Amino acid sequence: MGAWLVARIPAPLPRADLDLLNQTAEQFLLNKVLLALVGLVLPAVLSTVWMLLGISLPLFVPAITGVLAAGLLWFVPDLMVRRDAVRARAEFTHAVTVYLELVALRLASNIAVDQALEEAARTGSSWSFLRLQEALLRARMNKSSPWHVLEELGAQLKIPVLRDPADFAQMSGQDGASIYAPVRARAKSTRDEQLAAAVAQANADSEKMHIPGAVMCVLIMCLLGFPVILKMFALS
Repeated sequence: MGAWLVARIPAPLPRADLDLLNQTAEQFLLNKVLLALVGLVLPAVLSTVWMLLGISLPLFVPAITGVLAAGLLWFVPDLMVRRDAVRARAEFTHAVTVYLELVALRLASNIAVDQALEEAARTGSSWSFLRLQEALLRARMNKSSPWHVLEELGAQLKIPVLRDPADFAQMSGQDGASIYAPVRARAKSTRDEQLAAAVAQANADSEKMHIPGAVMCVLIMCLLGFPVILKMFALS
């Protein structure tokens, strides 16, 4: 069913977001179709219930409402995937920062870069570290460069910071100690960038919290002033 939908429905797919969330394109399209069908059928069901209760509606009302609801619900999975992908990328970026720190600690022991990358990835147990472990294991099985696999993973998931360990490893060759300082410096700068972004987001959220209070004050002033305005018009 899902493969048939992918072949038949020419809908743009957010493949990078789906890959990041471990969600298949078939499941994504199936959710879109099911929600659209719900939006299309629900107004007709509600209008039937209203008719049984003695409330009559023109036939075009549930038809138009169903088409509009189906169109709106068709895009709900896109919004949900986009929202979840933003959160997942932020979490993955934090994990890569920790990963860089772990790689630097192992490079301080003057071990090979490939070994440092694999040992640092095996330290964590979160889903992001599991993705790193899978990528590095795939590199070992295919006998390819681990930094090349990490660079591909960063491009595939649209996580630019994941290319940093790949760049450092590619520059160093097998001399791990030579890039210890750059890796630590990059980890610190990435952590500072994330902290600044978190502070900016917190400030933006706090500014949004003032809006409901301001709207409430305006409504209260309107309610208090409404009787006065009525009296003024009555006197005139």
